[in-house]
Amino acid sequence: MTAGSRDGTVGKALGVLDQVASFERPVRFSELLEASPFPKATLYRFLQTLTSQNMLQFDPEMQTYALGVRLVRLAHAAWTQSSLAPIAKTHVEALSRSVGETVHLAQLDNAQVLYVDKQNAVNPLPMYSQAGKVGPAYCTGVGKAMLAYLEPDEQDKVIAQQSFHKFTETTHTSAESIRIELSNIRANGYGFDREEHEPGIICVAMPILTKRGRVLGALSVTSSTSRTNLAALEKLVPQLKATANAIADDLQSWRFPDQQQSPVSRA
Repeated sequence: MTAGSRDGTVGKALGVLDQVASFERPVRFSELLEASPFPKATLYRFLQTLTSQNMLQFDPEMQTYALGVRLVRLAHAAWTQSSLAPIAKTHVEALSRSVGETVHLAQLDNAQVLYVDKQNAVNPLPMYSQAGKVGPAYCTGVGKAMLAYLEPDEQDKVIAQQSFHKFTETTHTSAESIRIELSNIRANGYGFDREEHEPGIICVAMPILTKRGRVLGALSVTSSTSRTNLAALEKLVPQLKATANAIADDLQSWRFPDQQQSPVSRA
């Protein structure tokens, strides 16, 4: 059963929005229909409703659908109200300047990692991550750092949704292997990306936690094997920890009150 079927009409409509967005370009009805779980008439009805609500826009000349201007307004509001980025920005920028490497700020989006900010090094490296992009949680430093500190039931739920696709020779390919590493991350307070998502890309990552242990997001310092190594990145842990705690302190007084969670020592 899909999430859309569990959540009724609203869930199905949001699934159509996700499908349009996944193309990252204007898309024709025939392309959507090819991959849609809905019959032609049902898909068309959803598209018409979403277009009338300005969630989608339709180009009659090109016969294509694209995300609508109403979504831009909603996205801006969500960015301001729910994203860590506006509050954390000065801390992320300062850390990147200090260490001379790329710094990522991320949050969990269901079972995926959503990159909400990225400050490039003086000499930036080409890599997948960009602010606004989503990535796998099981093979990214920020993803594993957040997974390690989830409550057991939530962690089980998120792990069950991972694809465990083997991107590189060091990618985790099973729930059993990722659980071992998550336990180590929890014990140490930080973790690594050992070229698990992209060859040559490595990082040290740390969760951003409230004083009671609630996961707010994660922070990483990212570089490449061509100019550094994991041992060198590990030496940046004190700065990473100080930045993560400073972000958490700012967020705590802003938007994220704790609710019925047991105290956990913050990394």
